[in-house]
Amino acid sequence: MRPARLTAVLTTAAVLAGAAVAAPAALASPGETVFFEAPRDLVGVSPATQAKTIAELQSLGVHAVRIVLYWGEVAPDPRHKQRPKFTQSNPAAYNWGAYDQLIDAVTALHWTVLLTVSGGFGTVPRWATPHGEDQYSYPNASDYGQFMEAVGKHYGKRVKLYSIWNEPNQPQYLRPQYVNGKLVSPGIYRGLFLAGYRGLKASGNFTGMRVLMGETSPVGVQAAGIPAPLAFLRGVLCLNSNYQPIGHCSELPAYGYAQHPYAEGPGPFWVPPLDPHHDDVTIGTIGRLVTALDRAAAVGAIRADMPVYITEFGIQSVPYPAGGVSQAKQAELDAISEKIAWQNPRVASFEQYLLRSDPPGSAAGFQTGLETDAGVAKPALAGFRLPLVVTRTHSGVSFWGLVRPAGDTVATPTTGATGATGASGASGSAAGPTKLVLQYSSNGGHSWRTLLSVRTDSRGAWSASGRFASHRLWRTKWVSPVGVTYFGAPTRAYTVSGGIDY
Repeated sequence: MRPARLTAVLTTAAVLAGAAVAAPAALASPGETVFFEAPRDLVGVSPATQAKTIAELQSLGVHAVRIVLYWGEVAPDPRHKQRPKFTQSNPAAYNWGAYDQLIDAVTALHWTVLLTVSGGFGTVPRWATPHGEDQYSYPNASDYGQFMEAVGKHYGKRVKLYSIWNEPNQPQYLRPQYVNGKLVSPGIYRGLFLAGYRGLKASGNFTGMRVLMGETSPVGVQAAGIPAPLAFLRGVLCLNSNYQPIGHCSELPAYGYAQHPYAEGPGPFWVPPLDPHHDDVTIGTIGRLVTALDRAAAVGAIRADMPVYITEFGIQSVPYPAGGVSQAKQAELDAISEKIAWQNPRVASFEQYLLRSDPPGSAAGFQTGLETDAGVAKPALAGFRLPLVVTRTHSGVSFWGLVRPAGDTVATPTTGATGATGASGASGSAAGPTKLVLQYSSNGGHSWRTLLSVRTDSRGAWSASGRFASHRLWRTKWVSPVGVTYFGAPTRAYTVSGGIDY
């Protein structure tokens, strides 16, 4: 995987300010995909609302979405204990409804779709569990496999990236996790994965398909019966704590491993404290997952050099009750998290979870959105379009950033203004390398001066270095090909350990 390259042009102001352009170090493969997930604004909404959301995502440079398709939401009679009489592998037997509406809309734009096919929150058909006891426990692998065959037949010409189950190490998605103190959910999941994989192969549309395993949540919580992701991984692959085989399991035919590396308040700098075996995987410890996959591959449990897909992520801002950061800091930590993913050559994707945050106090309660639940833009909205990371070094500061729409080739006319950190005028997308301006403020953002002008690479990436000055903010300014002026979120300088030099 070749590192991306950068060319840059310094302005006179940049020279006077002591800034210099540097080639970006160890950038990820140009093939890394950034997915967006916005179920409240895309699934089961009116066509007008969906179209408005898609247009907004286009203006942000989005061209890939993750969709979680819940089995029981499309299956016939999901609350009945007795299995209805129907051919489970026949797509016509299912009510695809809102999923068709969304997938038709985004694939018409040639967007990439990651379809995670799952149970959860009471959406496993009761007839697919033992004795119809509930809609979570021991999902029948044969039933699931036939359902996946129907999914592959129905979407296989439009969707080529699939993932099996969402957060299978969480009891709200898969039960039981433990029986008499023994971890059993990995074995259940292995059966579901193999059946789902066989179902997709039988669909007749398997050519070009990639199937991911995992989708695990980041942290084990023993008191809540939640296994850590790496403990779960070892169980699925029939490995002991030293990554040595237990029994005679065959190689699992997964293409990649999907992870949800959420973190607490410090975000990318947070290392879970109650993790004696180092089995948790957050954004700041994503390297643990790469190491674990390599150890598993070394004993033939999975393919070698398996890519990591970050398929659900976001930074919780206020009013999230358990350590939400300020909205300004959310934008900063989002960008630092993306830089971590971008710089790891094994990470194949990154994801932003939510456009609008959940209503405060709701059952989901995620405040990771780029907007409030009322649709008011947070700084993270501007920061998503123009991520910027400023890192304190021994000699000054280093800069890393993206112009996200640079990877898009479709102009998207819209109108409107979103204030000091947004845009005004007709919107549009870049195509390939583009120019931007790095600015700084020494008075808390009341006025801004140009530091340097940069030309990005074809993916919109750039980097540079400059002189550190206390109490300074930085932001980027970009003019789209159709004349819209965008400003990124104001950003402070962070140390590599998470401190703020400000």
